[in-house]
Formats: sequence, C-alpha cells, structure tokens
Amino acid sequence: MGRPLVAALVSDAVGDQRTAIVTGAGTGIGSALAIELGTLGWSVALGGRRVDRLEETAAAVHDAGGTPFVRALDVSEPESASTFYAAAEEALGPVDVLVNNAAVATPGWLHDLPVDALQREVATNLLGPILMSRLAINSMRARGARGDLVFITSDATRNPRPRLTTYSATKAGVEALAHTLSLELEGTGIRSITVRVGPTLSEFGFGWPMDVLEDLMTYWPRFGLGRHAHVLDAEAVAKAVIVAVSAPEGVHLDTIEVQPQAPVGDHGAAQALERPDRG
Repeated sequence: MGRPLVAALVSDAVGDQRTAIVTGAGTGIGSALAIELGTLGWSVALGGRRVDRLEETAAAVHDAGGTPFVRALDVSEPESASTFYAAAEEALGPVDVLVNNAAVATPGWLHDLPVDALQREVATNLLGPILMSRLAINSMRARGARGDLVFITSDATRNPRPRLTTYSATKAGVEALAHTLSLELEGTGIRSITVRVGPTLSEFGFGWPMDVLEDLMTYWPRFGLGRHAHVLDAEAVAKAVIVAVSAPEGVHLDTIEVQPQAPVGDHGAAQALERPDRG
C-alpha cells in the first residue's frame, strides 16, 4: 500500500526549499503556518502590523529550521504591500507561495458600527488579498514560474454570522476572488487555493469585549451555528495549507474546508431533538 496522502505530500515537501510570504503572521493561523513552513526548511517572509509579535514568530521559524524575514506590513495600503513584497524577494529570493491570512473583524449590529471600522474590515480582508495577489502574480508570471496563492477564508461564507456582517461579506468576496483567479491563471502553473476554516483557537477575537463574546456564543446557536464546543488548533489549519501547496504539479486542491470534529458521544443538535422533555 502507498503512503497516506497527507504524510506523503508533507514528506515530499521536505527538502523542496521554497520561499513563502505569510500575512498576519504574528499570531494564530499565520504564526502556526509560518512555523510549519520552517520545519520544511523554507524561507518565510512574515508580514503584519505588530513587529514585536512577528519577531516572536521569526524566532520559532528559525528554531524549526527555516529562514525568516520580518517587516511591518499593512496589506490594505498599496505602498506598504509593494514595499514589503520587494523587500521580501530581495532578502529571500523569488516568492513561490503567498498566503493571504491577515484579517480583522468588528462584532456588532451593522447599523451601529462606525464607518471607519467597516472600512478597515473591507480594506484588510478583501482589498489586502487583492493587492498582495496582484504583486505575486506579476512576479511569478514575469519569471514564468509556478506558484501558489492561498486564501484563508471562513465557514462564515457558507453559514453567515449575524453581527459579523462585514466579516462574512468580505470572506465571501475573498472566495470569489480566489475562484476567479483559478480561471484567470489556468495554464500558467499558478494555483489559486481556498482554505476555508471553521472555529479555531486563536487570538482573533481576543480583543473583543468579553460581554460581547459571551453574548455571541449564546446568540449564534439559534441560527444553527456552533453545533458543538470543539475548536481547531491553529496548527491543524497550517497542516491543511501545507498539504495544498505541497500537491504535485498537475494537482490543484482548489478548496479545502477544515472543521473541528465533535467530541465522541456529543450528538449536538440531533441529541437535543431527541430529548423527551423538549417542548
């Protein structure tokens, strides 16, 4: 029998020393992914607003066996994006993989949220991947090189989360971007990959007021969201990305959805429907 698919792909990626950019690399999925790429011996350019957190990730990438590069990056600003991309390629060489991971969210009723918060979400979550992907495509096509564009999205694209309206809308826009690029890039050797993520343990919502977070945790289940309490580790999402970008030439893992598995014995909503005391 052949090797298990995931083990085979990741094993084959070891020694294939490539160069990657990861946006939003200071925390959560971005940090976990950068470290996983480091274990493959890759060079990794780490971008984000908080350089202190990027430096922490860079140390872990180095310890894992990779070569890190750190520079402040605001993906929503064209000049910041282009300066970062040029500096990354000057320091590490031509980029083979771009992971569009940076994202922000402001919880609340749409009509109550300040306009500047909405603009920041759209600029970071949607314009950012557009700007970064444009730079990557120009670089790869000028070299006639193969490469991978990865877009980290959310299962909010399938199950929109009320009171995260703009976040849900921008992530749906990112998926439309990724799928359209798959068509534009046919025949170039550049793959456009969507990695859609379910509930994940990270610092993504840590800045939200606790009372707001607790309210959402009780509010969303009425819409069928949050069927059980398990969440993903960021490392699990990172490994899914590794599988996608390690696929051999001629194989395109167009969309991967990663969800936490319910605890054994937890039947969630189905169990609740079977309760004899339900009204």
